[in-house]
Amino acid sequence: MARHLESGRAAERLARTRLEQHGLSFIASNYRCRAGEIDLVMLDAGMLVIVEVRYRRDTAILHPALSVSRAKLQRIVRATEHFVQRHRRWRNACVRFDIVGLHGALSGADMNWIRGAFTIDDVT
Repeated sequence: MARHLESGRAAERLARTRLEQHGLSFIASNYRCRAGEIDLVMLDAGMLVIVEVRYRRDTAILHPALSVSRAKLQRIVRATEHFVQRHRRWRNACVRFDIVGLHGALSGADMNWIRGAFTIDDVT
């Protein structure tokens, strides 16, 4: 596996662990469909939480949480719609879109968790 993919997977595992420490429950990771991909699907007090995880070792140029393009947000929304249609259990759940930015060495990365980072209305 390419190095950047390995660090991306490690960052997603770290984000999952930290979100679980904050009381969220894990549902799925790396959900893929033709429309896009969801890094993490979590549950927070009955709310479906779609999490985009971004990692940068160095933030001198751009903080990882700010590196998500509008096109990426649109793909996340389309993938979420697919996920909810495929998993009927979540059809009526409220959905929140979060971004987790991790930076620094993964062994002790700082985390910036933006709850409700965007809505469907923001990207349509």
